[in-house]
Amino acid sequence: MAKFKVLGSDIQHLLLELGPGERAYAEGGHLVWKSSDAKLRAAARGGLFAGIKRALTGASFFVLEIEGPGKADLAGFAPGKVVEVALDGSRGILAEHRSFLAAEDTVEYDAKLVGLGFGWLGGEGLLMAKFKGVGRVFLHAIGDAVVLDLGPGEAVDAEAGHVLAFEEGMKATVRRVGGWPRCSSAKRGFGCPHRGARQSLA
Repeated sequence: MAKFKVLGSDIQHLLLELGPGERAYAEGGHLVWKSSDAKLRAAARGGLFAGIKRALTGASFFVLEIEGPGKADLAGFAPGKVVEVALDGSRGILAEHRSFLAAEDTVEYDAKLVGLGFGWLGGEGLLMAKFKGVGRVFLHAIGDAVVLDLGPGEAVDAEAGHVLAFEEGMKATVRRVGGWPRCSSAKRGFGCPHRGARQSLA
């Protein structure tokens, strides 16, 4: 079974250790180094349409498939934490498109339309990265990450630019914070309420 190790403290990176024939995939721009025996292949994971949707989020059309035996090391573009999300097949997650580092080969990588509200007004774009299936996904959070568990009907307000990911099925919208003068003087004038019995990463 492929091994994933989160290394470092304030500046974390992800080390993959793959046995013969074992595979994982990653966002190619995050690869720092690999052992000479690890094989790399660019793949349009999920097919042409999934690749196009990923490209529209700002991610790469192709993902980098890594096959063992060998090692590979991945890191984000800025200091921060690596967040592991374990998927059990019951529901997927939606993630900020620049946050994806790597995933197990059993996880499906796609994109989902989140609409004008949270997506465009919240600064995340109309599409977010979507991961589903059974396996582990690793995301990179600039700075630190906080995991929030919300009960049925419970809601939190978060600045939209600080939302890393949330489970599919949560209701995420935007609303104006304060008056228009305050909105116009702030970097973003919209907050992001999250509601539902799900988990959110900020």
